[in-house]
Amino acid sequence: MAIFDDEPRKKPRPHEIGQDLSLLSVDELSERIALLRDEIARLEAERAAKGATKSAADALFRRG
Repeated sequence: MAIFDDEPRKKPRPHEIGQDLSLLSVDELSERIALLRDEIARLEAERAAKGATKSAADALFRRG
């Protein structure tokens, strides 16, 4: 009889900056690295898009 089968599985906690990594396996660490790399790429793309928008606005409103 499996008592614990009906209990919902807990989602793994998202990565937190500065958290203790000693309890994570090598696979878990690799997964976190991949997720963080994807997030960095997303942040850089957003920064580039905002930079392009700002440059266009600056060029439009530049006084000469």
